[in-house]
Amino acid sequence: MRPYLTLALAIAAEVTGTTALKASEGFSNPLPTAVVVAGYVGSFYLLGLTLEELPVGLVYATWAGVGIVATALVGVVVFEENLDAAGVVGMALVVAGVAVLNALSDAYAPAH
Repeated sequence: MRPYLTLALAIAAEVTGTTALKASEGFSNPLPTAVVVAGYVGSFYLLGLTLEELPVGLVYATWAGVGIVATALVGVVVFEENLDAAGVVGMALVVAGVAVLNALSDAYAPAH
């Protein structure tokens, strides 16, 4: 599988697991709890596959950064949480940092 596709799937699994974490109501609701476990297990499995081809710094920064932003947006859309201007600026900075790291950093160029 292509490493960036695998990484995207790992991020999606993590965001799904984290979203279900809120819905699990402190692990008292069995179905969301099962989704939490499956999401995190799937995410780490896919991260492991990604790390076979991409550097750990790049992978982790991308996974964490995109996961933070995506989870915050899910909170706004699904759970009707508030997002103020400072939150928008902070998330934009995270996205910019991940973009710079992936597009411009020679330190994290994939090994061939």
